[in-house]
Amino acid sequence: MAKYLAQIIVMGVQVVGRAFARALRQEFAASQAAADARGRAGHQSAAASNLSGLSLQEAQQILNISKLNPEQVQKNYEHLFKVNDKSVGGSFYLQSKVVRAKERLDEELRIQAQEDREKGQMPKT
Repeated sequence: MAKYLAQIIVMGVQVVGRAFARALRQEFAASQAAADARGRAGHQSAAASNLSGLSLQEAQQILNISKLNPEQVQKNYEHLFKVNDKSVGGSFYLQSKVVRAKERLDEELRIQAQEDREKGQMPKT
């Protein structure tokens, strides 16, 4: 009886292990496909998201920005930073989120500017 119970447990663990490994491979393949679809800029943007902890969309939502415009980013950042200042009854947590969102958007603007420079330097054929 104990022998059969042990066999059932071992088989169950093997099935779950195989399913987990297959799901992991599928997730990795999907991640690679998405990164390839975004191109080289996608890799830089993904790296920036990992470093800052915020995605581009999250940063845009925090600063209430629909398009990347440096002037709008700065204007909304200054307003939200002042409003959330602890000395005027704001939240330090929210203020830090505003700072991180601006850093993430600044990084994205830097990546876009770098891409624009690289496109301008490519020889036309």
